[in-house]
Amino acid sequence: MKLSSQIKPISYLKAHAAEIVRNMPEQGEPLIITQNGEAKVVMQGIESYEQTQETMALLKILALGSRQIEEGKVQSAGDVIQRIRGRNKGQA
Repeated sequence: MKLSSQIKPISYLKAHAAEIVRNMPEQGEPLIITQNGEAKVVMQGIESYEQTQETMALLKILALGSRQIEEGKVQSAGDVIQRIRGRNKGQA
């Protein structure tokens, strides 16, 4: 992703707000807004935002799983299946 073409000053946002919002879903890439030459805000379409949030959630789950493996908080699949089958027999 080449962000250099996606950097605009706040004056551009003020002058083209409706056009930016209209084109944001098709654009796919975030738009970086600067103020006084410094990056201040990132704008992105809602679908892109939702995808980013889903990705972050999956990465958190993976990190948690890795941490649990490192801490030895794991069980073999066979043990888990056996325990589940034992519970199901008790319900029948």
